[in-house]
Amino acid sequence: MKCSGGRKLFREFLRSEYSEENMLFYLACEELKKESNPELIEEKARLIYEDYISILSPKEVSLDSRVREVINRNMVEPTPHTFDEAQLQIWTLMHRDSYPRFLNSQMYKRLLQQLS
Repeated sequence: MKCSGGRKLFREFLRSEYSEENMLFYLACEELKKESNPELIEEKARLIYEDYISILSPKEVSLDSRVREVINRNMVEPTPHTFDEAQLQIWTLMHRDSYPRFLNSQMYKRLLQQLS
């Protein structure tokens, strides 16, 4: 996630698996954490909620009900850390599920061949 080139390739892999929203959500949360203006925090938090948390969103990420309740409480007064638990849950999902598949994918193997 720290290397932009690797992040781009992993994002392409996630798109091929129809789970690109996980990385987009993770990155949106990282951007929210950098914000200090309360009005912008509220606006960005609302957009993240609408884009990735709302059950009406086509880009909804998969979260358990406990984390959804925490987010709903946090949305009363959003902070840069409103989505921390959800972000950790999505990070864990990518780390344990998507990333190992990525490392075994043809996409990643082609990259390694190009680099060697």
